[in-house]
Amino acid sequence: MSEPTRIDLPSAGGHTLATFRWLPKGEARGVVQLTHGMGEHVRRYQHLADRLTALGFLVQGQDHRGHGATVEANGTEPGVLGEGGWAELVADIGRLLERGREDAPGVPVVLLGHSMGSFAAQQWLLDHSAEVDAAVLTGTSLLDQLEAAIDTSGPIDLSAFNAPFAPARTDYDWLSRDEVQVDAYVADPWCGFGLDPAGGAGMFVGGRDVADPQRLDAMQKDLPVYVAVGEHDPVGGPVVLAQALVDRYRNAGLTDVTFRVWSNDRHEILNEVDRDDVENELVDWITRAIKR
Repeated sequence: MSEPTRIDLPSAGGHTLATFRWLPKGEARGVVQLTHGMGEHVRRYQHLADRLTALGFLVQGQDHRGHGATVEANGTEPGVLGEGGWAELVADIGRLLERGREDAPGVPVVLLGHSMGSFAAQQWLLDHSAEVDAAVLTGTSLLDQLEAAIDTSGPIDLSAFNAPFAPARTDYDWLSRDEVQVDAYVADPWCGFGLDPAGGAGMFVGGRDVADPQRLDAMQKDLPVYVAVGEHDPVGGPVVLAQALVDRYRNAGLTDVTFRVWSNDRHEILNEVDRDDVENELVDWITRAIKR
């Protein structure tokens, strides 16, 4: 296991992003940029980062506004994105991507977004799909179809997703069948919170853009996209809203969209009991996608 290097990256409004980078031995064959989910932080992806760096990829990701070390760097509160926060959270994807291209020029770039990070990635890709070589969306859904089921008048409560698994051992059994991973999440002080009302509202408003046929039509048609979800992920419906996202991309003319449903898995397929199999398939797909 290699510890990531922290780089503080300037963002809009005087904000500082805590970003983390895992380096391969030797010259990077590509960059994989991680965009984490709500109420967590990017260092939870250590296992995947180790796997990718061993194969020669430079792996990088930011703790979003209102999350992880970025909260500490700016003296803010967990889950509070600030004024214009959601739009800037989406824009931060491009800010870090630019830094990655400066440090590893000329190599393919893969954007990987999980859960809330996948929603940000979906929105960012509408205008910037030509800037990456492949995209991976895990634990994902369609926000415009999920919006009616979420109460955004108050802070988003992540434990509400646990309802399908009642009676449950913890409030976060919906994340994974792996009790070790769930317990680590519960014990992590930078995990378990939702977004403040303004941040949640901004996220859902932004998600409506992914329903706009003209915006979708502007996307790079040959962009390889890999959508992967757990069969019992409550964020995806389960499955039905992730399938709808795939259909939306295909109907918009994207020609290389792969959809994978992992049997019996829950929301965090990268922290599930079968995560080695999940990572094997993901890494194989990334390797093929950047060899086009």
